[in-house]
Amino acid sequence: MDFFLELFVNGLLTGVLYALIALGLVLIYKASSVLNLAVGEMALLASFVVALAANFGAPSWLAILAGVVVMVAFGYFVERLAFRPLIGQPVISLIMATVGIALFLRGIYFILSNKWPVYLVDLGLPVDSLNLGPVSLLSSSVVGGLVALLLFGLVGYIYARTRTGLALRAVSDNQTVALSLGISIDHLWAVVWIGAGLVALVSGIVWGQRIGVQFGIAILGLKGLPVVFLGGLDSMVGALLAGIFIGVAENVVAGYLDPLIGGGTKEFLPFFIMLIALWVRPYGFFGREIIERV
Repeated sequence: MDFFLELFVNGLLTGVLYALIALGLVLIYKASSVLNLAVGEMALLASFVVALAANFGAPSWLAILAGVVVMVAFGYFVERLAFRPLIGQPVISLIMATVGIALFLRGIYFILSNKWPVYLVDLGLPVDSLNLGPVSLLSSSVVGGLVALLLFGLVGYIYARTRTGLALRAVSDNQTVALSLGISIDHLWAVVWIGAGLVALVSGIVWGQRIGVQFGIAILGLKGLPVVFLGGLDSMVGALLAGIFIGVAENVVAGYLDPLIGGGTKEFLPFFIMLIALWVRPYGFFGREIIERV
């Protein structure tokens, strides 16, 4: 029972961090119906910038500020240069643009990391283990989970209680109607991409503290796909709940199954769950069902 409890609680924290990655996907999709396949690479870039600044002796607040500046500039210029010219084009064109951005960021990371190798986001946060009865938790995972929940709450408040959030919801419902009401989609897309960049910054810092600054952070971006397809591509609540479910499921199943088969369960189980979700409910358990009349 103690073993199951430890697997469950650690999976719960991991799932919240998966949901944090998925939040970047949901933000872009809600505003533009585009699946941002560069979310992992954005987190990798952010973690590298913060780690590099800290490695050069910058205090924690200045390292984070450097990450904020880089990711805000990145979000603004990506929207301005890559996506604004594609407004009105088929969605597949915009999705392929995110693939191009992902490959570009990978190349930038490899070039910079060869010149300035950094291996950990060190902001002075605790890295030891916490023992809560029979459960052992990484301090970085606990802090990261709390930060992720706060960020979900902040983004939810912006969408529900601010004029920008109201405009974003209008664009999410119908871009044509939003344009007819005088809402600037160009401006909102820039806001959303900047917001996604800041979410990627938080993801990069959290995962960079947990697993180090490495290409694995970009691969973690793929873990966001099962989360958003299970929870719903346009649902932040769905992303959070689905992330928790997938984190717990993969941790518990891997804990019992990996010793029998030699490992690898965590690599395929989330995508197996995603396939089942697509068969049963293609728009996710919390996503909007879109019915098109022909």
